[in-house]
Order: sequence, then C-alpha cells, then structure tokens
Amino acid sequence: MLYPFPKPASDPRRVVITGVGIVTALGIGWKKNADGFRSGQRAFRPVTLFDVNRQRTREAAEVDLPEHFPKTRLSEKQRLRLDRAALQLLLAASEAWNQGGWKPSESIPFVLGTTSGGMPLGEDYFRHAQNSPTTQRGQPTRLTSYQAQRQAIDVMSALGFTGPLTIIANACASGGNAIGHAFEQIRLGRADQVLAGGYDGLSQLVFAGFDSLQALSTTQCSPFCADRDGLGLGEGAGVLAIESLESAHKRNAIILGEVVGYGAATDVHHLTQPHPEGNAALQSMNEACRVAKLEPGQIDYINAHGTGTPLNDGAEAAAINRWAGNHARNIKVSSTKGSVGHILGGAGAIEAVISLMALNGQWIPPGRTTGKIDPICQFDYVTQPRDTKMEHVLSNSFGFGGANATLLFRRSK
Repeated sequence: MLYPFPKPASDPRRVVITGVGIVTALGIGWKKNADGFRSGQRAFRPVTLFDVNRQRTREAAEVDLPEHFPKTRLSEKQRLRLDRAALQLLLAASEAWNQGGWKPSESIPFVLGTTSGGMPLGEDYFRHAQNSPTTQRGQPTRLTSYQAQRQAIDVMSALGFTGPLTIIANACASGGNAIGHAFEQIRLGRADQVLAGGYDGLSQLVFAGFDSLQALSTTQCSPFCADRDGLGLGEGAGVLAIESLESAHKRNAIILGEVVGYGAATDVHHLTQPHPEGNAALQSMNEACRVAKLEPGQIDYINAHGTGTPLNDGAEAAAINRWAGNHARNIKVSSTKGSVGHILGGAGAIEAVISLMALNGQWIPPGRTTGKIDPICQFDYVTQPRDTKMEHVLSNSFGFGGANATLLFRRSK
C-alpha cells in the first residue's frame, strides 16, 4: 500500500512537541532526570555490565532498569527478548507516546538515531559461535534482534502504530539528525505526527573501542575544562512526540515546546577529529538560525555537544565564538555529558529533551567540571545551578567523520 502523505503545505508549518520520554543513568522519566540535571548530579559508577579489568577506564553511566515495565501491546515473551538498549528505547518511547496522548495509527512515521543498536546481542552471537559452534540455540533471535530496525519495529508493535521507518546512523549526530528529519517532514507537510529520537546501550565492544582510541577520561569527564582528558560513556534513550501545531490544537494537546530550526553540515577533515576551527559546526549553527529566522543574540542558552575531549571541545568553542561574535559573552553554555556521559547515537535526542526541560523550568543544567574553564571559551560557561529567563535554546550534536547537527527550540507560550 502506498503511504498516504498529507498534501504538502504551501507554507512551512509550525512544529511542536507534545510528549517526551527520557532514560539516563539519572533515572527513568521526566521528573527524575529534570531534578538530576537541574542540580548537576553525576551518575557515573564502576562498570558492572562487562569486564573492564583490561581497560584504562573503568567507569560509565549505567542505567538501572526497572523490575516492572509499562503495559504495552507486546506479550511478556516478546518483551523478554528485548536487550538493554531496546528496553531503554521502549521506556522512553512509551513515556513520550502516553504524555502526548497519541493513539494507535497506520500513518505515523518513526525516525530513530543510533550508532550501535543491539550491539550486546551481536557480542553474544559471536561468543556463542565461538564457544558452541555446533549448536544454534538462540542464535536466530540474537541475529535478528541485533538490528536497529528490529528494535524500532518492536516499539511500533508495542505502541500500535505503523508508517515509514527511518534509521539514522550518523555517528554522534544521529539523535539530532533524527529529530531534525522529523521536523522537516512535518514542516514541509509530509506528515502530521512523527515519533523521533535516539538511543544507545553500553556494550563491551564500543567501550573497548573508545578506550583503545584513548578517548575516554582516566579521571573525570569535564567538558570545556582546561585540563580535560576525555569523555565518559553512558547509555539511555530520548524520544519526542512531534507534530504540527494544527494537529496539536485539534487534539487540545499540551505543548511542551516548539522546534523552530535545524541545521546539518559535514566536514571532511579527519575520520575522528573535528576541524580545529569548527567549520562545519559553524555551518550547522548558522543554518539552524537561518531556518528559525533568529540571530545569535536571540539565543539564551546552548546545550553544547561538549564531550570533554581536548579536540572536540576546542573546535566547538571556536565555532560558538565565531558564530556568536560580539554576543558570545552573553550566551550561556553548558554540557550535560559530565552528568550522564556520552550516549553516542542517543545523545542528540536526550539533549533535546534536556533543552525542553530547561525551557519549561527556566533553569540551566550546570556542566560538571573539575577545574578552570578553558580560556578559549569566550561565552558564559555555567558550572553551578542557575535559574534564568529563556526563550530560545540551541542544542549541538557533533560526531565522528565530521557529522554536525544543530536544533533550535522555542519556549511554549
């Protein structure tokens, strides 16, 4: 059957968020995370999911999964097949869906960003193949559930909707790209509602990979600190129920915020290192502002990508300085990765939710730091809890290979 696209809009439509779901090491759901981010809690602890004795770093931000899960259309047998990453995605999607008051439908697109999908299932498949090569028990399930589209389909089955499914694997910009793609689909009249977000779970292969690159902090993840020495890994999921303003008004839905801009750009500088001047990051920020018809001086707060690595933070700071110009010192900036770690493909979506929390509560989540802020930061880097009036929040997500995404949000009126 052909997907029934709505008639394209003659003018760009306004795009709003009516539901959000979030899972991080701070907790599950809006309240626990809002309380944690507002106070700047740090959720890192020794890794328990796999053996890290041979690694340089032995901490990560692990999620505590609940004993009981919300009731969905999945049977208990189906739910028990889901791995940690899929369960976190299901929790976040269920929260967003229910908060938005959405109903089962055959015409809701799902856009999802991830970098590792069900990687632990792939690891289990490999171990089983090595240790018991003559038995195939459980292998077909591990193989099929390993794929990100299977995990997405499980969410669609759980919530009772169908529609186009798009998986975006664009390194650490994936979650931001997913929300940006959903924004464009609605803005241009190709859909009335889109469920969008990102997720990633901790896995031994990814952890060991970042450790081998010497990208992980051996002390404490401290974005934009002068003595920063690397990132900290986390896990989680963020999902947004996004729809046109007209759709939200028809349902008398509560609006949590508005997506007003999206920009994406790619540089070809290096496989893992950003351009030192942040050229593509600057382009993505400029494009988001162009779409939103806003100037840098109108942005109140930036949720920075801020991984805590020397090269990433330096490049992003340079991009923000160039983008903001004379307004830089008035723009408040922080990175929340010092609290819950870098969630890779889920980071952009989770930080979009944090941006909405900040707008709704009129507070800035402080960046966890261990020392003096790098002098390259010409902006107001927030390290302590702060209440402030905000109208517009910008969120950056940058990834390996030069992938850059920027989202712009407006406070609900």
